[in-house]
Amino acid sequence: MEMHKDFFIYQAQTTKFAAGFEVERAEGSFIYGTDGKKYLDFVAGVSANTLGHSHPKVVEAIKEQADKYLHVMVYGEYAQEKPVALCKLLAESTPDPLEITYLVNSGAEAIDGSLKLAKRYTGREEIVSFKNSYHGNTHGALSVSGNETHKREFRPLLPMVSFIEFNNENDFDKITEKTACVILETIQGAAGFLVPEDGYLIKLKKRCEEVGALLILDEIQPGFGRTGKLFSFEHFGMVPDILVMGKGMGGGVPVGAFMSSREIMETLSHSPKLGHITTFGGNPLIAAASHATLKEVLESGLMEETIEKEKLFRELLVHPKIKNINGKGLMLAVNLGTPDYTLSVAKKCMEKGLIVFWQLYRNEYMRISPPLTISLDEIRQGCKIILEVLNEG
Repeated sequence: MEMHKDFFIYQAQTTKFAAGFEVERAEGSFIYGTDGKKYLDFVAGVSANTLGHSHPKVVEAIKEQADKYLHVMVYGEYAQEKPVALCKLLAESTPDPLEITYLVNSGAEAIDGSLKLAKRYTGREEIVSFKNSYHGNTHGALSVSGNETHKREFRPLLPMVSFIEFNNENDFDKITEKTACVILETIQGAAGFLVPEDGYLIKLKKRCEEVGALLILDEIQPGFGRTGKLFSFEHFGMVPDILVMGKGMGGGVPVGAFMSSREIMETLSHSPKLGHITTFGGNPLIAAASHATLKEVLESGLMEETIEKEKLFRELLVHPKIKNINGKGLMLAVNLGTPDYTLSVAKKCMEKGLIVFWQLYRNEYMRISPPLTISLDEIRQGCKIILEVLNEG
């Protein structure tokens, strides 16, 4: 109990109800507690552990790099094997005009960098974002997040940011010749994994092109194979001007990046120089883990399996208390009706050895975002626990 006590005494808390679950180790689809029990993980560190816990290829890549060198210089000065290899593989794996990647430390920093890039390239100041969007908690990312409850205490934030409604084409007239960029999550995460309707993203991109605004897609959650494609925009027949990634990119280590065309990205290198700078972005240890993760996602067949696994989840999770299931691939939100009931279900699932979570804005939705490596048998095992809990009341 000493670690549990020290956790609450010495480590800053984000809520008044943190679990304080004591972790001993984690492997594959399971987290092992100091209580001697193992817990099937349907959350994957909130979509971060793409290949499960302690994937051997990721761990080996980290060990190999650690034996060579760690941090040697701030971002953008020295050529280092793993950061270069990661950026090259990303360019080879994404459609034109995406070709240049700026590596940073987190998804939120990547959002901030992408906003700066859009302003720098267009010379404009106005930003259009979306109601109920979530992009992170730095001042820049919070400024373009669309839930006032989570941001009102931190104002003033960035000026000249307006918000439109997801999947509503009638709002397109708010995107004008004064707009530097439109930023949105390809699949709205905190709002309950809302998927764009047919043709919406194509029409949105067309509107941006008409007025000369850049389109930024936030793929921090759905990226790296979680929806059955490397990035979820590939399902919708369009390509963003700037692509933001993070979370599952690192296979369990902290990382983020934003990606664009050479023409757009080069504007950060002059007038002024060092338009964006980061000390630890592109860290070789992190890049080694990210490269190993990307390579495995591309070569293992896991993306194709994701669609089959989604189908199994939807077949199994049928119950009168489940109102609907949003999302795509292994990014699913299960509507249980009320926030209190969802929290109760999550607690009871944990007691039975299953880790589930809830959505940030829509607490009535239970998050299911397991590792891509989860097996069909493990899915059946976890869904059985959920149904047991729902049957108990």
